Formats: sequence, structure tokens, C-alpha cells
Amino acid sequence: MELEMQWDANSSIILDIKTYLGVSLPVQVKDIGFTGVFRLIFKPLVNEFPCFGAVCFSLRKKKKLDFTLKVIGGDISTIPGLSDAIESTIRDAIEDNIMWPVRKIIPILPGDYSDLELKPVGILEVKLVQARDLTNKDIIGKSDPYAVLYVRPLPDKTKKSKTINNELNPIWNEHYEFVIEDATTQHLVVRIYDDEGVQASELIGCAEVLLRDLEPGKVKDVWLNLVKDLEIQRDTKYRGQVHLELLYCPFGMENGFTNPFSSNFSMTSLEKVIKSGANGIDAIENEKAVTQKKKEVIIRGVLSVTVISAEDLPIVDLMGKADPYVVLTMKKSEAKHKTRVVNDSLNPVWNQTFDFVVEDGLHDMLILEVWDHDTFGKDYMGRCILTLTRVILEGEYKDTLQVEGAKSGKLNLHLKWMPQPILRDSGSEF
Repeated sequence: MELEMQWDANSSIILDIKTYLGVSLPVQVKDIGFTGVFRLIFKPLVNEFPCFGAVCFSLRKKKKLDFTLKVIGGDISTIPGLSDAIESTIRDAIEDNIMWPVRKIIPILPGDYSDLELKPVGILEVKLVQARDLTNKDIIGKSDPYAVLYVRPLPDKTKKSKTINNELNPIWNEHYEFVIEDATTQHLVVRIYDDEGVQASELIGCAEVLLRDLEPGKVKDVWLNLVKDLEIQRDTKYRGQVHLELLYCPFGMENGFTNPFSSNFSMTSLEKVIKSGANGIDAIENEKAVTQKKKEVIIRGVLSVTVISAEDLPIVDLMGKADPYVVLTMKKSEAKHKTRVVNDSLNPVWNQTFDFVVEDGLHDMLILEVWDHDTFGKDYMGRCILTLTRVILEGEYKDTLQVEGAKSGKLNLHLKWMPQPILRDSGSEF
């Protein structure tokens, strides 16, 4: 049963707030009120009055939440950013404690109602790849962006990326895992901030992905537009984009998808999915089953990249042409290759193939930079960035990529992966 309810209270709550500077402040929270849709579940149904054993209640949809903050004996506005930080923390705590799928259970009749409690149903693997065209929040220089990701907004369930200084097109290539309790209603939230040092970080933009839009067991590669507020979508200003790779792996699906978590060995879900389909891995699995030592699989192999051609590159020479070439770089190993220069062309054809020995395919990236060759130097035209997830899963594919940072231009590529899986001890350096 779902009911729309409005709740107002004249309660007064005193919080002891400790700041990063070590200052302790008594903050009063009062005039609390909210409106939302509550979900009531009467379960299990029984033969005796009142015909159900327990009641579960949860806030299914939050419409409005208001409260007043006041520093006892002072003005909360005298400390920059404090009011916003406290308000955000309180809202997150309320949301996580009563918002669906979190639920409160009230026993009506004696019995064991543990089956009504919130339980994990799967794991969401997230690779934070990069962002581009971020809004600059700094007057001098560029923003210093970092990302915060969560499914449930509590501090111990929130992931934070490293900060990339003075960069509006940061590359993170960081991997995270989130426990999922309800794939039909939960969503992943990504917030990009500008690190302001000792001052409060400034929000650049945010985005969200609904888990119900992900196909279980399939990697989804997405670019998400950043917005100012996820609940109020009135601001149409372009704030940049964030690039994610997502993989949702449910526990024990009945539709034929093999649960990649069946192994007890320490691997990410993506490593297990790839391992289950890679040639020659069965022998490794048998070997691991015999040994008691905890080990992980490194996705090691040879990446073969054919730079076929480019189309509609921007004009950079005074004569209305360009002399383009491409520099290919593996991010972790910094191994580089370079195509030949094609003179006087905005649609160059290279058809050159380069091989890279990759030691850790799941956590490496391929960066392709397009340059214009000049007699007395070179001009940067743009770049394409690729994780290796797709080529590892598919083995081989062709694709056309937009050249980032350029007014126009596409790069045509062919990629092939030749796996050479190896084992390493858990926690070892590589």
C-alpha cells in the first residue's frame, strides 16, 4: 500500500558538529517537515487476526524536506560552507535511513521476520574513466576536479576519486564496487567537485544512472551530461560530461546468466566475467581449485591496434590543410607508437598496425592523440581515449571514434586482443 503523507514536527534536535579545523559547534535542528509517498507492506499473511505477521514501512518517494539550522549562541553563516555541508549530511542520513529499499520492520505477531530485512542482491562494478569539458570554477588557472560516487549516500558507502589538478578533461580510470539491494529502484550517483583545499569543495555537476537500465552481465559504456541538481532539472547550462563503464552482476539469476561471484577467489566481478569466457582459463581454474593460496587473475595479453584513417579533421594550416599523424600511448606502461605523417590531408589514410604488450588489461587505457606536423614544431588537434574492456570481452572489433577537443574529426580503428592470462599472489606488486 502506498500513501502520500505530510509530516511536520516542532521537535528540537541538538547536534555536536566537529569541523576539520577541530572546532566543535552545537547546532540546533528544528521545524522539521517533509512530504512523500510511504510504502506499507503487510507480510506474511496469516490465518489469525490481524491477518499479517509484520508491517514494513519505507519512504518510497521523497517530495519535500524542510528544516531550520541554527548555531546555538552564534550565526551559522559566519563559517563559509558549514550550513550547506551540515544540511547535505542531514538530508543524506535521512534519505538513507528511510528511503526505499531501506525499510523498518514492526512485528505484530511473534515470529522470525528476518526474510523481510534488506539483503544484497548483486554487485555493481563501476569504472570511472574520465570527464571532459568541465566548467571552470577557478578564477586563476583551472578547476581541480575529483568525483564522488554512491548508491547509498552514507560516508562508509561513498567512493571518492583522486584529485586531478588544474585540468578540465581529467582521466581517472578508477574502479569501484557497490552492493545493490534493489536493482529496480536504486541508482548510481556521480558528483564532480572542484577541490578548493581547506575551503568547501564546489560542485561542478552531477549525474545518475538507473540500475534498471543496465542489462545484467553486460558492460555498458556511457557518457553522462552533468547537471546542477538531479531533482530540479531546470538548469540547461552545459557543465561537461563524465565517462563510465558499468557492469551489474546479480546474485544467482534464474534467467540463465551465470553468477560471476560463484568463485571464492579475490577478483572483481569484471575479472570473473572475463575469466569465465576466456580461452584456456578452465585449466587455470582447476589449478586454483587445487591450491589453497589466494590468487587473482591478471588480464594480460597483446593489444593490436590498426589506425585505419581519419575523417573531417579540423583545418590548422594557413593553406587550409593539415599534416596529421597519431601518437598511441598505453597509460600505465607509457609505451608509445607513432604513425607516419600524411601531408596536406584532412582525411588521412594510414592503415598502420601497432602491438602493445599489456600487463593488466582491466586497469589500463589506450590514448590516441592526433597531431599536425609542422616544419618548426607540431600542433595538438585532439585525442581519443579507450579502456580495454570491450576488446577483452569481444576479442576483436572495428570502431569510429569522435576526436575529443577538436571542432570536428573522427578516427577509424581496428582493435584485436590476444590473451595471455597469468596468476599473481593477492596483494603483490605488479
